[in-house]
Amino acid sequence: MKLTGNTILITGGATGIGFALAHRFSDNGNQVIICGRSQSALEKAKAEVPAIVTRVCDVADTDSRRAMVEWLKAEYPTLNVVINNAGVQVRRDFTADPEIGTLDQEVAINLTAPIHLIAELLPTLRQQEQACIINVSSGLAFSPMADVPVYCATKAAVHSFTLSLRHQLKSTGIRVVEVAPPIVDTGLGGKTRSGGTANQMMVTPEDFATEALSQLEADKDEVLVGVSAKTRELGEAMFERMNSRA
Repeated sequence: MKLTGNTILITGGATGIGFALAHRFSDNGNQVIICGRSQSALEKAKAEVPAIVTRVCDVADTDSRRAMVEWLKAEYPTLNVVINNAGVQVRRDFTADPEIGTLDQEVAINLTAPIHLIAELLPTLRQQEQACIINVSSGLAFSPMADVPVYCATKAAVHSFTLSLRHQLKSTGIRVVEVAPPIVDTGLGGKTRSGGTANQMMVTPEDFATEALSQLEADKDEVLVGVSAKTRELGEAMFERMNSRA
């Protein structure tokens, strides 16, 4: 993937790894558009990187998402890269209270919203000489962390969907890439981590972005950063280590 001259949409791009990617791509000479639910977070991101374009959008809300898609078609017809990064993570204890009231939202934001967005933006992407869909999954897609079972399940589904989408679009000019971050030191999940995920497994958003862009430039279909390479290789064999509290 060329790292300059693109028009890029990053969902959930105001904070965490989304913002780290937005910052790096903007610095590299790309037109970067970020969307998110928080106006204040978007304003803070733009204050730090003025070249970024912001849009308030809840990608899990049909009307909000479709309004953004129509806006993109009108204002940014050269859009050629979509990074589905928005995600939420909820701790769920099925021995006590599994917080079922937030279940549908977690599944929608992490899984169904990016699928809808891809389908709605495909006509625009097909018009570009080169285009790329980047789906952000997780190293936890391959070896789940038991404290956040629904999050891990949605990321495993993102991995599966990405494989199928890549196969379906292989004869087009649209590349489909999966980015699997390790545990990144952000506010995702309220900064709560399972006992087995020691701090040495974490990376900063900035270090993640540096490595991710390096692998994207190398045209990898699977961008595996940090411990994600090991969870991809070993899968469920790492489950006990990931979830050990010893």
